[in-house]
Amino acid sequence: MENVVKKVKMAINGGIGFGAKLNAKQLMTIAKYMDDNEELELTTFQQLYIEIPEDRKEEIIEEFHHVGLVCYPVGNFVKSLRTCNFCKGEEEEGMPIAKELNRRIAGKPVPFTVKVAYTGCPVGCGEPMLSDIGVMKIKDQYNLYVGGKAKGKDAEVGTLLKENLTPEELYDLVEKIIAVYSQMGKKRETFHKFLQRVGRNQFIS
Repeated sequence: MENVVKKVKMAINGGIGFGAKLNAKQLMTIAKYMDDNEELELTTFQQLYIEIPEDRKEEIIEEFHHVGLVCYPVGNFVKSLRTCNFCKGEEEEGMPIAKELNRRIAGKPVPFTVKVAYTGCPVGCGEPMLSDIGVMKIKDQYNLYVGGKAKGKDAEVGTLLKENLTPEELYDLVEKIIAVYSQMGKKRETFHKFLQRVGRNQFIS
């Protein structure tokens, strides 16, 4: 009887940067763990889904990290930050803030997948208002939107929850939103439905 290798799905990307980019070494490392007929799935949230042998998971994650790939769990977790292409440079577009926000929230367990988007200016290339939680940098402060929904007949743009936040205020509020949703959300209740049920005041009271 042929031994079937049990595989686990994982999301990977090149980290938070100027758009979604991978270098040759990263691509070669990913290809090592794919069969010739396998396809790589690219998600709308700048992640790649790959299946790796479960019994070698930690070893492979370490190899991915070594070439600058970041690994995230797949399923009911906070997704890694979707970003715009940051057209004016790291400091001006708030790249360090985006990286720190991602570090604090990506991979946290939640009742249903949460999508968080960040954009460095009002052009909004990262589509923050079409995500569960959206951040828009305005000069040196940050506006926070919640409740965006990109798909379905009830699709809608997010609404402004709070504006002119400092980086620390932004981190604290986003972490509070995720914590409240984790504690009060029903199993497999989307963030959009949760927001309709409990209201926005849960996050700012």
